[in-house]
Amino acid sequence: MNVDQTTFRQALLDPDAPRPDGLADGQGREAGRRFDVYRNNVTVALGDALETAFPTVAKLVGAQNFKLLAAAYLRQHPPKSPLMMFYGEDMPAFLATFQPTSTIGYLPDIARLELAMRHSYHAADARAFDPAVLQSIPPEKLMASVVTLAPATRLIRSRWPIHAIWAFNNQPEAPKPIMASEDTLILRAELDPVPHLLPKGGGAFVEALLDGESLGTAIERATIENEAFDLSEMLALLITNNALTDLKD
Repeated sequence: MNVDQTTFRQALLDPDAPRPDGLADGQGREAGRRFDVYRNNVTVALGDALETAFPTVAKLVGAQNFKLLAAAYLRQHPPKSPLMMFYGEDMPAFLATFQPTSTIGYLPDIARLELAMRHSYHAADARAFDPAVLQSIPPEKLMASVVTLAPATRLIRSRWPIHAIWAFNNQPEAPKPIMASEDTLILRAELDPVPHLLPKGGGAFVEALLDGESLGTAIERATIENEAFDLSEMLALLITNNALTDLKD
């Protein structure tokens, strides 16, 4: 095969591109038709991988439109690794600029949510600490403590109702989304990650913890967004999902 790798890769990921000149098999015979079959197999496999990674995005735009979207994504963002678990990292930014989807404002954040769920699934395990420890620490010392969240924890803050949109497309009894900003916390209590809708102020609270701020600072940030922020509700969510893994002075 007397074809440079860049030309070969570009043609391989673009079904509309002409076959590279000079394609031949190991015995020197013309291999154009074999290339077409191989290209089709690669394109279909990568498209299927993207649909598996972003099922809600695929449902929102429709199966046929997603195939076209995936083909365009493949041309702009070919795989950089043979490991496909995180292929699609650029999908949120792609959806924001891809002309047919650029006006669907919530779509990039839905992709961010699904990408975060995939990262959560593959994150390392971590043992949760005994929540009884929280009750044994004096209040002032507790407020100055830094809480570490499990590696699988992911936070998506959005001006769109992304949790409601995700639920409406994945849970049969979920109500129709109402336009509002939503913060979604992804937790992995067992094998599979689960997205949880946070109350107002919850996003600011978790964001502060993820930034390494003290528990007291996290509460302050939460109450700026919601004076009625309920700390016990947030801690219950984190504790029941085994998300608290360390507590440092």
